[in-house]
Amino acid sequence: MKRKAVYIPFPQAVPQKPVIDRAACVYFKTGKCRLCEKICPQGAIAFDQEDTFREIKVGAVIMATGYDLMETRPLLQYGYGRLPGVYHALEIERLFNAAGPTGGKVVMRDGKEPQSIAILHCIGSRDKNNYEYCSRVCCMYSLKFAHLLKEKTHGDVYQLYIDMRAPGKAYEEFYNRLVEEDVKFIRGKAARVTDKSDNPDFAGKLIVEVDDTLTGSFVKIPVDMVVLSPAMKPRADAKEMARLFNLSTDKHGFFMERHPKLAPLSTMTEGVFIAGACQGPKDIPDSVAQGTGAAAEALTIVVKDKLELEAATAVVNPAACCGCQNCVRVCPYGAPVFNQDKRVSEINEALCKGCGLCAASCPASAIYTRHFTNDQVMAEMEGLMEF
Repeated sequence: MKRKAVYIPFPQAVPQKPVIDRAACVYFKTGKCRLCEKICPQGAIAFDQEDTFREIKVGAVIMATGYDLMETRPLLQYGYGRLPGVYHALEIERLFNAAGPTGGKVVMRDGKEPQSIAILHCIGSRDKNNYEYCSRVCCMYSLKFAHLLKEKTHGDVYQLYIDMRAPGKAYEEFYNRLVEEDVKFIRGKAARVTDKSDNPDFAGKLIVEVDDTLTGSFVKIPVDMVVLSPAMKPRADAKEMARLFNLSTDKHGFFMERHPKLAPLSTMTEGVFIAGACQGPKDIPDSVAQGTGAAAEALTIVVKDKLELEAATAVVNPAACCGCQNCVRVCPYGAPVFNQDKRVSEINEALCKGCGLCAASCPASAIYTRHFTNDQVMAEMEGLMEF
């Protein structure tokens, strides 16, 4: 999709201000034009601005880095990037937008309005070859696409799904509404999209092949347009951000919370919270709720004059420390720091979580966990054995 050199990144951008695309701007290419600068009544255009980096001291951090959509080109069976009639979800969303390139009119790349559309669910999701998890939002935005396509084109709309998941408020009612609007639902995952067929009636059409699990039959559906609903995946820089903030990630690469029920917004790094799809696939209402909760959690830290720290933190006996720095290497929270002048390790109690890894790895037994010394642990064991 094409856009102008001056544009607002997206409708919900904060701040909602236009930006200039240097790669597309005539002035940055040729040194001429500057028309936007001449007509701006506020004098807001400044071509001499440069990117700047600022260091800001903060008391809390909220990780809300979002997600990426799966790249669908490697899934050759669906033809995205090869067959011009195949689109992915964001491209269709852009077509619906009144401020988009077509003014909200649904037309294909050849300028024609489609009369039959197939929407393919779970492209990459719930797939052992790609992403095993459910992306959660695909069913509902695919239903939304079906409703809008019906409204704008009055054509035939097919939904090819594995299971319809509509757990939100009024979601099931919306699904039933589409059934009444004569949207055709086929329970089965599409096997292939092709433009080749022996049937002369299918000439110029895209053929969607699917195994209908309800009827037990293999079906070929001729359509003008195919819409792919790709999987949500962690951002490409998620691992880098996790290393920067000492965060844990699950096997898929999403940030992990401290506890899924008791601390769903907190992380094991004190003062760092997570919100939105960086934690896992979720829709806008869930992301908004998490963002509000994370902001409240952050405020509980920044408004305090003093912070309460964990009582059970590691302590180094400098007389016994041999300076091997094993503790520095094994600590996942970066609490031990090697003092070059004293040649011993020291513990930053604000970072220490009392996990005991440093104490277990110390060959000189120079580190112990406060309130969990060997004598205290043995005393507890002896007390239990008395009963």
